[in-house]
Amino acid sequence: MTRKAHITARPSSSGNEGRAVPRQRTRTVLKGTAEGIGTVRKTTLPGGLRIITETLPTVRSATFGIWAHVGSRDETPSLNGATHYLEHLLFKGTKRRSALDISAPIDAVGGEMNAFTAKEYTCYYARVLDTDLPLAIDVVCDMLTGSLIRAEDVDAERGVILEEIAMTEDDPGDCVHDLFAHTLLGDTALGRPVLGSVETVEGLTRDRIARFYRRHYDPTHLVVAAAGNVDHAKVVRQVRAAFESAGALGRADALPVGPRAGHQAIRTAGRMEVLDRRTEQAHVILGMPGVSRHDERRWALSVLSAALGGGMSSRLFQEVREKRGLAYSVYSYASGFADCGLFGIYAGCRPGQVQDVLKLCRAELDQVAAHGLTDDEVRRAIGQLSGATVLGLEDTGAIMHRIGKSELCWGEQLSVDDMLARISSVTPDDVRAVARDVLGRRPSLAAIGPLGDRQAAAMQDAVS
Repeated sequence: MTRKAHITARPSSSGNEGRAVPRQRTRTVLKGTAEGIGTVRKTTLPGGLRIITETLPTVRSATFGIWAHVGSRDETPSLNGATHYLEHLLFKGTKRRSALDISAPIDAVGGEMNAFTAKEYTCYYARVLDTDLPLAIDVVCDMLTGSLIRAEDVDAERGVILEEIAMTEDDPGDCVHDLFAHTLLGDTALGRPVLGSVETVEGLTRDRIARFYRRHYDPTHLVVAAAGNVDHAKVVRQVRAAFESAGALGRADALPVGPRAGHQAIRTAGRMEVLDRRTEQAHVILGMPGVSRHDERRWALSVLSAALGGGMSSRLFQEVREKRGLAYSVYSYASGFADCGLFGIYAGCRPGQVQDVLKLCRAELDQVAAHGLTDDEVRRAIGQLSGATVLGLEDTGAIMHRIGKSELCWGEQLSVDDMLARISSVTPDDVRAVARDVLGRRPSLAAIGPLGDRQAAAMQDAVS
């Protein structure tokens, strides 16, 4: 595929004649220690490309990633699965590299390279030794700016993606989360699966995917993030050179897109969707609308979720597994999107015990909605959440994920200390308030397993 070049060194093609061309802007977003540890810097290039780094000079690794402001919620019904399909195709070859030339150099230095697609963003990244960071930058930037998206690669990768869909369908513990999203969000872009369906994937053509690529992968929709033993100025020079050589810097006066907004509606509570499948276990999610990722109550909801179903001492684990042995896996979780959120309780159990498990889960939801948590439960949940937050950010990959996603989704950075302060500031009254607002709603239910009509009808009690 040939992309139209917009290089800032050529004003005649940028449309900026007679106007001042925006200059590169760099600023320190978060100040680290005197040695520079944890310092976060951000540069915005002419054309809207944002580059953000966190410097950790005491480590020997670096993780480099590019975040794209596009996910499955940006797809029309017939394009469902296009974002994930495109993620696969960017590994298939560029003007400079074959698929093997993309993967082999990273393998040769002991690095790892991967990507993932979510409902609201996509990320491509490589983790390498700090001395091999220039290689990672060159390879990942080339993938994002120079993908060929050949028709033969589209046809070949179609089979791989169909196998991935089949693999997911064979894992009911995974598939039930897609079913729960559909139960609450319906046949909307957020309610449809990231992978798409067999029908939509079979219907996607090279031209449709290429148009999707051109529309969503311009610099204004991208955030470059690097963490580890990195030098911000060097990363900026290397990224800028890579985008300039590909003619991919865009119009010099273009501005980055801001954090996503939307108006996604949640379907009426009390809904139930059941897939009758011949599995050994039944997999159920009982839940309701949560809060968006911009809602300040998300900190209190995280504490609530940790206490309700986030660990071995949580209420659900104790009541469902420890005391009664009704399930091996039971937990709660909260997912936040730009304009809405989901809160759910998952359990996997033998089909004959579904009613008992759902009865216990509903009882705990009603109890906490009415009375909140004890002060001891809140303190324990805050400690658990704080420790997990820090331990989850102990490698450069996790740090790259934090700073890249923060820039893309919130347009700001919170230090680890800021995050811990937000968690620690949650009070029992905050938890009680969010419990009333969220858990006090009538729940909905998604279930997969060998559940006949009679059993499905009995499960209706859980959402009544």
